[in-house]
Amino acid sequence: MEELAFHIGVANSTHKLYADQIAAEMENSAKARGTGIAKRSPAYLEAKMDEGKAVIALTTAGNWAGFCYIEAWGHGKFVANSGLIVAPEYRQYGLARKIKQEVFKLSQEKYPESKIFGLTTGAAVMKINSELGYIPVSYSALTDDEEFWKGCQSCVNFEILTAKNRQNCLCTAMLFDPKSKKKES
Repeated sequence: MEELAFHIGVANSTHKLYADQIAAEMENSAKARGTGIAKRSPAYLEAKMDEGKAVIALTTAGNWAGFCYIEAWGHGKFVANSGLIVAPEYRQYGLARKIKQEVFKLSQEKYPESKIFGLTTGAAVMKINSELGYIPVSYSALTDDEEFWKGCQSCVNFEILTAKNRQNCLCTAMLFDPKSKKKES
C-alpha cells in the first residue's frame, strides 16, 4: 500500500466547506455498516469547526480524509469524542488512530479535568480507545446530561436504548478518567 501524507489538526472556519461531505459520509457509513450513529447536520459540524472543537485530516492535495469532534456535557465534567469518520478511499492508512490521538489531546487541552468518553460499536475504535487509556464502563458511569442522550434519538438503535432505560445498548461505552491516570503515575 502506497504511503500517503495527511495534515491533521484542529478544524476551523476555513474547513466548513467540507461539512456537507463529512455529514453525508457519517450517514452513509452508518447505513453501510448497519450500525447506529447519531446523525449530525452540516451546520452542527460547522459550529464544531468554528468553536475549535474538531479535528480534521486532509490530504496534501487538500482533499477531506477524516474528522472527529468533541462536545462537553454535564457542565464540562464529561467530554465526548464523537463522529469519528474516515473517507472510504483513505481507510487502511491508520488515519482513524491518528485522528483519535489528536482529538484526545484536544479534549485534554480544552477540558483537562473532564472525563472523556465515547460510545462505539466498532472493534477498531475500541482498540484505539484502549490504547489511549479508556476502559469499558456501564452507561451509568457516563454523563446524565439529557442533551447528550437526546443526540442518540437519530440512531437506529434508539428504541433499544430507551427500552433499557439508558442502561445499555449495542454501543460499548468507554471512559478515560484523568484522575485515575494521575493515581497510577
